[in-house]
Amino acid sequence: MSPQAPQINVTPSRSRRQTRVYLCDRRVMLAIGNDRDSVRERGALQMRRRRNRFFGAMLTVALMPAAQAQQTQRPATIGGRPNFNGIWQALNTANWNLEAHSAQGLEDFWGLGAIAAIPAGKSVIKGDGKIPYLPAALKQRDQNRAAWPASDPEARCFMLGVPRVTYHTMPFQIFQSGGQGNGDLLMVYPFDATNRVINMTDHGEPPVDTWMGKSDGTWEGNVLVVVTTGQNEKSQLDRAGNFHSNQLKVTERFRLLDSTHIQYEATLEDPKTFSRPWTIEMPLYRLIDDNVQVLEHKCVPFADKLLYSDLMHLEPQQKNAPDPKSFRERTQ
Repeated sequence: MSPQAPQINVTPSRSRRQTRVYLCDRRVMLAIGNDRDSVRERGALQMRRRRNRFFGAMLTVALMPAAQAQQTQRPATIGGRPNFNGIWQALNTANWNLEAHSAQGLEDFWGLGAIAAIPAGKSVIKGDGKIPYLPAALKQRDQNRAAWPASDPEARCFMLGVPRVTYHTMPFQIFQSGGQGNGDLLMVYPFDATNRVINMTDHGEPPVDTWMGKSDGTWEGNVLVVVTTGQNEKSQLDRAGNFHSNQLKVTERFRLLDSTHIQYEATLEDPKTFSRPWTIEMPLYRLIDDNVQVLEHKCVPFADKLLYSDLMHLEPQQKNAPDPKSFRERTQ
């Protein structure tokens, strides 16, 4: 006669701890006891693991300030001058419009939905926040704005000019040598693989007008002052049609606040376009990400359809798109 199977009667209750199990076989009771020992061991192991994870997390938090300090700590000066080395970026909407502006949709690009929108932003212009245009220049600004983006050299992948290249949406890198502190500086920008040399000793008038002009630098105490002249009239100041002539003179001031912040100012003088000099100001932030670097943005292939849409027999996306041939002639 085969042994009778143990009978188990389970009475449910509100909690597992209150569940009562009635067993009629001692062997089953022993097995349950062994299972309980195993449960206790597994519980103790889980507690140890949780404790180890807790202390590991606490150690990570404790070490974070030290790791961040390694990223931010560096020599304050080079050759007796403030250390501007690093990758910097403006975090504002100045490249959209230097003046104050509301959020606005781009009707011609409705297929992009909410992506095709201008973000709201404050003015970066000191004083009343307005650009002091001469009457004729203001009309030209309005024409540029109505024909955007085709009217914007940024869309056609041309160098951005000074000061726009500083507050463009992409970060840029400053290279500063040591020596006696009077060596040239190099600024490298990803858009259109642009760069400019800050001439600290070779001062003088540029031989011809170019997209980036000629930048001459001097030190006023701990402030790097850069004067740029010789820019052509083809670049613009932002995506809102703000512009200048080839008479533009830009005086930039870079003042190091600490190891990760620069206070940036640029004064623009152009008697053909503006009624008086005016100044923009903004902070620049140094990127401290691990392995941070400036990546090239060679944009020429992205602009081909805009520049040669007539030759490629493409329908313009803008309702009031200007003749691409006229822009090719203007930028040659």
